Amino acid sequence: MSSTLLSVSDVRIYYYTLTGIVRAVDGVSFQLREGEVLGIAGESGCGKSTLGYGLLGLIPPPGRIVRGSIVLDGIDIAKLKPAELRKIRWAKVSMVFQGAMNALNPVYTVGHQLAEPLVLHKGLSVKESLEVAAEMLKRVGLTPEVLKRYPHELSGGMKQRVMIAMALLLKPRLVIADEPTTALDVVIQAQIMNLFKEIRQVEKNAMIFITHDLSLIAEIADKTGVMYAGKMVEIGSSESVFGNPLHPYTQGLLRSIPRLRGKEKITWIPGVPPDLRMPPPGCRFHPRCPYAMDICRSEEPPEIEVEKGRTVSCWLYAKR
Repeated sequence: MSSTLLSVSDVRIYYYTLTGIVRAVDGVSFQLREGEVLGIAGESGCGKSTLGYGLLGLIPPPGRIVRGSIVLDGIDIAKLKPAELRKIRWAKVSMVFQGAMNALNPVYTVGHQLAEPLVLHKGLSVKESLEVAAEMLKRVGLTPEVLKRYPHELSGGMKQRVMIAMALLLKPRLVIADEPTTALDVVIQAQIMNLFKEIRQVEKNAMIFITHDLSLIAEIADKTGVMYAGKMVEIGSSESVFGNPLHPYTQGLLRSIPRLRGKEKITWIPGVPPDLRMPPPGCRFHPRCPYAMDICRSEEPPEIEVEKGRTVSCWLYAKR
């Protein structure tokens, strides 16, 4: 059995705005082993990306981590100062950001942006860094000529590959991919997914794959976590979560996916996610849940371990 690489315990990330406190991530806990892939799914605004940024210590103001621990390879990222975090980022944990065009600096060439982390973290010369960057570009299916280009000269798929190359340059132990296939056509999306699977086999990185698309998670992830309104409502092996979803929200998400075979009727989850400045009391899903009980409206459900490595936060499974 591989050892635990990442341990996230009761992490709470809030944004302190003029209109109230946005509880974007509110008490999330999970563990990730070396070489394991965790897929995180949920609606827009449920806290997936905020959690990803929190794992790198990149929460933008007015947000901050108000509670909890994020222990990566024995180091609690939540307690590090900015100068210490800079030594961790890209060396131990890196991120493929959502929207590669926004993540790449438009006034610098691709070569400049790929060489920079190698110069800063490894102490390589610019020439040596560009040689390493050229080899990494080849691995993600791009030619070294791309080093001389600016981001606006690349297609969406090429920019996404550059971001993946940048995330892998320093061989980090954990790679976070935040919506890596957003805004890509289905052909490029398939190429990017094949690239991630190849990277996983060769590099043996642990990976957190954040996406709206449950089919992508089923394709690549060992474990699946489902977030709703800042909470991790269900987490377990991908086989168990997809084969036997427990939380009503997970069940609703899976029933909304079209099937090539089968006569199941496609349904949707009525209502809208709550305002995280004023989340509903009790279970945050209860206003949309077909199984809501009185206790759901007044008391927050505990995290219940239904089997080893499988937890769900729902009163339906509580022993009362």
